[in-house]
Amino acid sequence: MSKVAGDVLERPEHGAARAQMRRILEEKVDALPEAYRTVFVLRCVEELSVEETAHCLSLPEATVRSRHFRANRLLREALSRQIDLAEREIFEFGGDRCQRIIDAVRRAL
Repeated sequence: MSKVAGDVLERPEHGAARAQMRRILEEKVDALPEAYRTVFVLRCVEELSVEETAHCLSLPEATVRSRHFRANRLLREALSRQIDLAEREIFEFGGDRCQRIIDAVRRAL
């Protein structure tokens, strides 16, 4: 087990999963249209307020809110598609994995 912030022990596979999720999220953020990505990063990563973001970008606050909402929606949709694809691959039935499961069930009966 490895250490993380606060000296809490963490299993290595949890750290690997978190790193993979971070990579996927970064890819999806990078794929956002620039106007949405900029607002998303300022609001969520830099933790600026709506007012501060609007000031930095010389935009009306309503535009910042709208772009932030749309960025979140686009990210949810992209991540949902990614998870759907991963689910199909993880739970795909066939080949060696399928045979192992069938054999395990037969042994249990």
